[in-house]
Amino acid sequence: MRAYDVIMKKRDGHTLSREEIEFMVMGYVKGGIPDYQMSAFLMAVYLKGMNDKETTDLTLVFVDSGDKVDLSSISGVKVDKHSTGGVGDTTTLILAPIVAAAGLPVAKMSGRGLGHTGGTLDKLESIPGLSVDLTQEKFFRQVQEFGIAVIGQTGNLVPADKKIYALRDVTATVESIALIASSIMSKKIAAGSDTILLDVKVGSGAFMKNLQMAKDLATAMVDIGKLSGRDVKALLTNMDEPLGAMIGNALEVHEAILILNNKLNNTPLYEVSLILAGHLIHMGKRADSFEEGLKIAKEVLQNGLAAEKFKQMIKAQGGDPGVVDDVNLLPQPKFKEDVLAENEGYVYSINAQEVGIATAVLGAGRCKKEDIIDPAVGIIMKKRVGDIVKKGDVLAQIWSNNEQKTRHSKDILLKSLDIRTTKPQKLPLIYDLVE
Repeated sequence: MRAYDVIMKKRDGHTLSREEIEFMVMGYVKGGIPDYQMSAFLMAVYLKGMNDKETTDLTLVFVDSGDKVDLSSISGVKVDKHSTGGVGDTTTLILAPIVAAAGLPVAKMSGRGLGHTGGTLDKLESIPGLSVDLTQEKFFRQVQEFGIAVIGQTGNLVPADKKIYALRDVTATVESIALIASSIMSKKIAAGSDTILLDVKVGSGAFMKNLQMAKDLATAMVDIGKLSGRDVKALLTNMDEPLGAMIGNALEVHEAILILNNKLNNTPLYEVSLILAGHLIHMGKRADSFEEGLKIAKEVLQNGLAAEKFKQMIKAQGGDPGVVDDVNLLPQPKFKEDVLAENEGYVYSINAQEVGIATAVLGAGRCKKEDIIDPAVGIIMKKRVGDIVKKGDVLAQIWSNNEQKTRHSKDILLKSLDIRTTKPQKLPLIYDLVE
């Protein structure tokens, strides 16, 4: 078999066999196939696409390229949730304790933020003392004892995807449904959970900017799940404005704690987190329907069990559980500056990506993987789409440790808000369920 022939076959729109896909991927990982041939192969996939079986075969080849986490020693249905990334998307910190409090083991490996999107690990590390770097043995033991652990990736999971993604990033082949779906699902399958709920974001703050692209991606990932023997569903959720009001690492932990302590409800972040939790509780067979799962999620939130579960996780991972009772123990900034409205009308739109960038320039995000995160900085949005604004109203508050960065962030933030005399149409929080 030659790489040339496989590239030509896909270039001409034909279906590849599992053996041909494995030959290309493993040949590249082991150094037998050079960058220029893999680049040509990726472009052929980008232009011609892959069918369901090809995409699943690619996913499973990625999985087989490295270690796999075996969660079979942990009793019960192991559940996982994955978000495709957004701004103010703090759902993991809320739903993981809820689902664990409902009796389902949550053994979750999460990622870090890059660009305008935040990362769960960076948020958790803003809690004093908390470590996300657990050995696999300690990870399993914590889930067995407390039913919950959220950590960074352990071992050598999916090295093929890591190497190929770096090439996609510089060859204009990132935006391929087959390649995105296999990249995401390979990591989820290798992480070992039985049941996976996908939160596919749609809108200005998401990688999928329109509903059809998001639905295509969700369908591809659900199909991979079915073909690989996993129980997978996907929700399409709105990311045309930040999901939470608090954006930044310690700030997002703060907002999650407010929700877990029943001090903040009827907000979009609260609603989406509860809906995701309700689906996971149903998928994990702790409820006979989504409606019952949602009811259980609300109960463990209201009776304090979810907040207690979050405390247990924080303490088990070396952090100070006192933050759940006193959010002032979280990192605090030197400056807080209000951003005032320059005209009046309605908030017609908020570009979530620009808000994410305005937060990142303060030091809350990374432009490069090596960048150091400042956990204390961020933005609190005081207005949402549809709100009435008068001149001089506070649109947002910037939390910063640097005056120059504050000015830069403020300029970006003001441009992200479109205020008009016309009231905008209200968009749904949840667009669709793919199962």
